[in-house]
Amino acid sequence: MPMTVLVHMMNEDPIVAEVDRLPDPTDQFLVCENPRRRDGRDLSYVLPEVRALIVPWHRVHCVEILPSEEEEKIVTFVRE
Repeated sequence: MPMTVLVHMMNEDPIVAEVDRLPDPTDQFLVCENPRRRDGRDLSYVLPEVRALIVPWHRVHCVEILPSEEEEKIVTFVRE
């Protein structure tokens, strides 16, 4: 099951993408599928028809794993 991640790249805005698995410590690059901006728009430096992006690790600052819709439960307290 693909996981949605937020990839923070050096000197770029973060991108949202899906990855099939968490990367191993020996991996040299990160394979991102369906790359897009946080607001869902296309990336300016990638063609719109691109479905996968290979990012070398020396360009990645950090990777955040976003919760899936099943995991995300909003608990709110309503004062009446």
